[in-house]
Amino acid sequence: MKLKPLLIIALVLLYAKPALAQDKNFYLFICFGQSNMEGNAKIQPQDTTVHPRFQVLETVDCPALKRTKGNWYPAVPPLARCNTGLTPADYFGRTLVASLPSNIKIGIINVSVAGCKIELFDKDNYASYAATAPSWMAGIINEYGGNPYAHLVEMAKIAQQHGVIKGVLLHQGESNTNDSLWTQKVKGIYSNLMKDLHLKPQKVPLLAGELVNADQGGKCAAMNNIIAKLPGVIPNSFVIPSNGCPCAPDKLHFTAEGYRILGRRYAEQMLSILGYKIKSDNRYDPVF
Repeated sequence: MKLKPLLIIALVLLYAKPALAQDKNFYLFICFGQSNMEGNAKIQPQDTTVHPRFQVLETVDCPALKRTKGNWYPAVPPLARCNTGLTPADYFGRTLVASLPSNIKIGIINVSVAGCKIELFDKDNYASYAATAPSWMAGIINEYGGNPYAHLVEMAKIAQQHGVIKGVLLHQGESNTNDSLWTQKVKGIYSNLMKDLHLKPQKVPLLAGELVNADQGGKCAAMNNIIAKLPGVIPNSFVIPSNGCPCAPDKLHFTAEGYRILGRRYAEQMLSILGYKIKSDNRYDPVF
């Protein structure tokens, strides 16, 4: 009988140990979607200097960038895989760092697949969709171990050892244009993320960006009408507007400037949720 209390204490200490390394002031954000969340625009010189409080968890091995999967690095783009471009997550993170107290760090975990339907992130049914993917997409899927959703969860769990997940950023829909069930599919993925990462939906909002807007001639702009319905399906979700965000000639992807504006809008919404406002007078550059 004397050993039982000691055993209980030992078990408590054992399971509490990983949490001791967790920094409550390290705010983490999960990012997923298709090519616009991957980052499609060319990275420009102004994008290559970041505040050390803005970090990215590398989700694949990138020898040329001297990055190894599962480790943190300064969030110099690319923030998805080794050869992707500028993403809304870039200026989302920069804006948060510039606007939040100096003791708060920002971390990004980005697992995105160009051209994919939302079905690829369906925990239970991804395999049937992945089996039909063209070879170029299959190559990306294979970089994520053949299962992007499981890979995202694996990376997020590594990140949780160091910080606290504060939100989920989504940019997807071009490949699901006119899919009236899209909101329900997103709800399923979001719900699975909450369960698998032991998160509370009321504390972890979902921010979903609009596709290239009609005011820019967006080829999939009609999908924004469906994206607009997301807050009615997921209570703690918010739609990030894309009006005025410049796009590439293909009318599907944003330009670097478009990503900067959109990323800042994601950040503005997240800051509002956290109870802050944008501080910097400069539209993009963080306060060092």
